Amino acid sequence: MTTAVTEMRQPAALAADMGVPAAMLEPYGDGVAKIKLEAADALQAHQLAKYVLMTAVTPTPFGEGKTVTAIGLGDGLRHIGRRAVVTLRQSSMGPTFGVKGGGAGGGRSRLVPFDRVLLQLTGDMHAVTSAHNLLAAMFDNHLFHGNPLGIDASSVTWPRVLDIDDRALRNIVIGLGGHEDGIPRQAGFEITAASEVMAILALCSSLQDLRERLGRIVVGTTLDGEPVTAESLRAAGAMAVIMRDAVKPNLVQTAEGTPVLVHAGPFGNIAHGNSSVIADRFAIHGADVVVTEAGFGADMGAERFFNIKCRVSGLRPDAAVIVATVRALKVHSGKYHVASGHGLPAELGEEHPEDVVAGAVNLERQVDNVRRHGIPAVIAINAMPADHPSEVAAVAEVSTAMRAHAVVSTSYADGGAGAAELAEAVLDAADQRGGFTFLYPDSMPLEQKIVTVAREMYGAAGVEFAPTARGALERCERDGYGRLPICIAKTHLSLSHDPALVGAPSGYMLPIHDVHVSAGAGFVYALAGDVTTMPGLPTHPAAEHVDVDQNGNPIGLF
Repeated sequence: MTTAVTEMRQPAALAADMGVPAAMLEPYGDGVAKIKLEAADALQAHQLAKYVLMTAVTPTPFGEGKTVTAIGLGDGLRHIGRRAVVTLRQSSMGPTFGVKGGGAGGGRSRLVPFDRVLLQLTGDMHAVTSAHNLLAAMFDNHLFHGNPLGIDASSVTWPRVLDIDDRALRNIVIGLGGHEDGIPRQAGFEITAASEVMAILALCSSLQDLRERLGRIVVGTTLDGEPVTAESLRAAGAMAVIMRDAVKPNLVQTAEGTPVLVHAGPFGNIAHGNSSVIADRFAIHGADVVVTEAGFGADMGAERFFNIKCRVSGLRPDAAVIVATVRALKVHSGKYHVASGHGLPAELGEEHPEDVVAGAVNLERQVDNVRRHGIPAVIAINAMPADHPSEVAAVAEVSTAMRAHAVVSTSYADGGAGAAELAEAVLDAADQRGGFTFLYPDSMPLEQKIVTVAREMYGAAGVEFAPTARGALERCERDGYGRLPICIAKTHLSLSHDPALVGAPSGYMLPIHDVHVSAGAGFVYALAGDVTTMPGLPTHPAAEHVDVDQNGNPIGLF
């Protein structure tokens, strides 16, 4: 039985739990280390672990505790005597200083060193930012020096990135001033997590694979309509040099000493929203059970985990955990309005189990989304102090009606002990002999892949393609990208494209207004609705509460 550690375990001890030799570690201060890629050779002979995905219902703007539950499940597995490794995305400083807070858990189910995980860690975010912006600089430099490739400047699809929420940078004009200041054109910034370089980091299998994928990045087209790549701009080699350390996964731990690999943080709206393939491949040989987390609800992060990440990694999941909260299901009843940057409405705390039942249609859809891929689902009821027993019981009752095992998790308050029952349920589910299947084959045309995801995952009646989107799809097929998986960029607050449509909307047409190729990452993404890739700060951002004490320690992080 494990208890919360009073002192952090040394990275060498964590690595030993995984079968990684201490010589394969590169220390990064107290409690943090990178694992050299060569460690994979030492792990290959080890037995494959059970592979468990953590996903959720469609969340409220405040999140429903997937990371807390993933960390708690890792500790819960160790609590019942199983070796566990958790693999998570790296936190972006944008949300950390914005409205949502960091992605390092909380309470007794959190990562340590907590502040290091939230703030820069080993510098991977900065490496992605620098590599991305180097390509942007070389693109504009190419235009300035005569444009020998004949690039159509109006075709550029490569913005700059920054790991801070700053709405004023979404749309800007660059190159103003004199002749030596560059070619004036409209441009903009996205958050670093939305960079294709980040998606590449999450999906590559090695440094060489990273280098090749960086070269395939498409930044625009020539005047003849031919793709312009990072390779043709001779930028990919230098980008790979910047990324050579970022490609190594980061080893930290939970507050109870469970090993955690934190690596890559692709945006959950515009990209696939999962941690790295490299980290999962390390973990799968270094534990009895690996718990990994996908962004947002099962219609988004889980669908992309199944159909993008698993295609690349070759790994096949054994079970999925769907996190549900009383408050999220009550919101999905349609009776409450919850907005980002505002507190929860007081009436949401009143006892209304009938609203939980009404909103459970969203949970049922997400359970179906997991099962469509042949994976058994366990429902984790992430308990909160304000929950009424009757409402928690309502979640359990509707779960039984769905033929799904529901378990109350109190890992935020109780750590691994509060997730021990969940751990037992997950092991039982993982032992079921299911048959994992992709939602669509590689050979299916891109347009039909989009329609399949919209109908099967979102409940849409069909898809309305704008002329721009149809033209882009035709070019993707023509340029040889037709066999790539697809990633639909949409709101995370609804199964549909409209954040106001809570519950389980159906019968609507999903509008696709444009399509782009992430050739380096290896997927085509379609834009549904208005998706912001550079968040803005709320009236009172979390940064207002962050400071440093007299000993140099950060305070106010959450």
